[in-house]
Amino acid sequence: MIEKAYHDREGHIWMDGEFIDWRETKVHLLTHSLHYGSAVFEGDRAYDGEIFRLSDHSERLLNSAKLLGYEIPYTREQIDAACKEALQKSGLKDAYLRPVAWRGSEMMGVASKNNKIHLAVACWHWGSYFSDKMKGIRLCISDWKRPAPDTIPSKSKAAGLYMICTLSKDAAAAKGFDDALMFDYRGRVAECTGAHIFFVRGDELHTPTNDILLEGITHDSVIKLAEARGFKVFKRDIHPSEMAHFDECFVVGTAAEVTPVREIDGIHYKPGKVCEALVQDYDDAVNRRGKVKF
Repeated sequence: MIEKAYHDREGHIWMDGEFIDWRETKVHLLTHSLHYGSAVFEGDRAYDGEIFRLSDHSERLLNSAKLLGYEIPYTREQIDAACKEALQKSGLKDAYLRPVAWRGSEMMGVASKNNKIHLAVACWHWGSYFSDKMKGIRLCISDWKRPAPDTIPSKSKAAGLYMICTLSKDAAAAKGFDDALMFDYRGRVAECTGAHIFFVRGDELHTPTNDILLEGITHDSVIKLAEARGFKVFKRDIHPSEMAHFDECFVVGTAAEVTPVREIDGIHYKPGKVCEALVQDYDDAVNRRGKVKF
């Protein structure tokens, strides 16, 4: 079944302070961020009518724009309110929200300072990012590496930074894999195309250091959940040669939630008690059933 195109749907999108018919939320061809990659965005999820860690997402959106040299003309509280209004307007209880900010079309060229800053929030139903995720997904190694922190604003969730993620994801799909694992500029394990990664040995969790990676909100949530269970969590450099010596592996993200991994390019893992526990704990947390509160 082919998914309905995103430009041709029923509903409304919050855009620059008002709701506009879904099909009419258009930007001009010569929009600066379209040409130079400076849009910033978030991915939020709502569960049973409540958006998980909404203010943290809104704060990260503001910080992403500042790292790219502009300010979004709304406060965190106003962005929170826009997201809540978009969710309510959609009529959905379980939904994905996409706040996005971008430089407009007042000027073209590399320079950007005269462009108006826009903000929109769209909301739609988006189910599990990976089907039958408890079976575990298969990853291949990307040909692309995450760049050094002095070459890009790596802490910004900016559109331009996802170009190599799209290349990696599409290449993985062409090979029959679900996603790609990317190394960093020094050859260390970094992340998947849209999710952080954890490895498990016994009751220990190991996850890459965060010097080049986006500050993951789901990543932070899972660390708190793991520590609440008494698991030890080590944030450190992880080298490819280590990957074969772990028992379990899983990826985390707003879209992916907590998804076990069963293979990385011929290295096999079996989702076990740690994966099962954290999948359940995360589901409990986002649905406000868990002991750990966010």
